Formats: sequence, structure tokens, C-alpha cells
Amino acid sequence: MKLATWNVNSLAVRLPQVLDWLQANPVDALVLQETKLTDDKFPLSEIEAAGYTVSFFGQKTYNGVALLSRPAHDDVVMNLPGFPDEQARVITGTVEGIRVIGGYFPNGQAPDSDKFVYKMAWLDALRGFVQAELLQHPRLVLMGDFNIAPEDRDVYDPIGWAGQIHCTEAERAQFRALLDLGLTDAFRLFEQAPKSWSWWDYRNLAFRKNQGLRIDHILVSEALRPQVRACDIDKLPRKNERPSDHAPVVLTLET
Repeated sequence: MKLATWNVNSLAVRLPQVLDWLQANPVDALVLQETKLTDDKFPLSEIEAAGYTVSFFGQKTYNGVALLSRPAHDDVVMNLPGFPDEQARVITGTVEGIRVIGGYFPNGQAPDSDKFVYKMAWLDALRGFVQAELLQHPRLVLMGDFNIAPEDRDVYDPIGWAGQIHCTEAERAQFRALLDLGLTDAFRLFEQAPKSWSWWDYRNLAFRKNQGLRIDHILVSEALRPQVRACDIDKLPRKNERPSDHAPVVLTLET
């Protein structure tokens, strides 16, 4: 069984790339972030024609998340219950007995900004939600664009990025707090090539220079950890014409 996450940075722009990628990589579940579409604009028929059931939760211009799966998923929850939020950031569903939480974590802008305060509050609420979901669904995966580089080895220039957004100690502590719930960073279960990133800025030839960050993650519960067989970043779509600035991350489970 394969599950994947991809921040597509506008599904309206990237839909052909997503469909091509699914044809080449027929994963069982895919969560998307930054669809940037209101629900009435979502390309439902195109994705269903590709063989996927889809649930989506969007807004105009910003954010937006979706869950695609085959077979179908159920028990869908939008956003974080009990946390009032106008932004479409979380979608949760059950796929083949696995609880899948897909999230577009707030960027935070800068450590001294109101958006950073929102990010910390949102992460607190997410942790409470995940903790409650784990009690009901021990087989759980949390994946998406976390907008957090957990360690210095997840940053191409740790000194230059020290204390900056994505790399602050407060954000990294929030990441560790998620792990403390009993989750594991699937990517780090395996020997990985150094300088493995999932995001590269569009500016300054960052992709060509491989100057990126690893901020897209897949965390698995203790019950699923023994079934993890691989976790990889697929850099190929980043080479597309008009690509997303993020690459898909793919988890392989033995079922």
C-alpha cells in the first residue's frame, strides 16, 4: 500500500501534472495541499476519471486540501474540531483501515509576527486532535506540508537559516511534541542521501543548486511502524515546466 503527500501550489495550474503523476505512480491515497480552489471549482470529474474517490475542502486563492484514494475513504473530518479557523488546512479520512490526516500547516511568516502566534496555537490544536484520533484509530498517518524543518540536516544552510521561520526552536519543539504522541518520521527510518529536500524556492536557481528544505513529512503511528517498507521524496515533478515548489513524498507499507 502506498500513501503520498504533495503541496501542489495551485491545483488549477498543476492538475495535468497531478494526473500524470498518478498514472505513473498509482498510489492508494494522496493528500494535496494548497489547492487554492473554492469547492465549486474543484476538478472532481477529472480526478474521478483517473479512478480516485476524492474529498476536498477549499477556499479562494489560499490554502485548500484534498484527499484522493482508491478504494474509497470514509469518516471524513474537515479542519480541527473545536479550533475555530477560517482557513482550509486539514482533511482526515479512513482508507483501508488506516486513518489518514492530511495537513497544510501554517507558514508562520516570521517568529515575531501574529501569523507565528497563530501557527503555534494551530499546532497545539493539531496535537490535541491527533492524540484523540490515535485513541480511536491506532493505525494512523499524519502527512502534509508541515512548514517545519525538524533538524539542521533538513536545511541546506543551517547557519543561514538558524532562528528563521521553519527552523525556529519553537517550531521544532512542536514537531517533537507530535513525535512524542507515538509517531515516527517515516523518512528517517531509512538511510537517506544527504541533502534530501522536499521544497526548493523558485528564486535564485535553488532547485538547480539543490538549496532546499525538508518540510513535507509523513509521520506513522507505532501500530503502523513495523509495516513501513520505504519513504521517498520524488524529485522528478520538480523538474516539470511550471512545477510546484514542493515534491511529493511517498510512503510504502506492507499490508
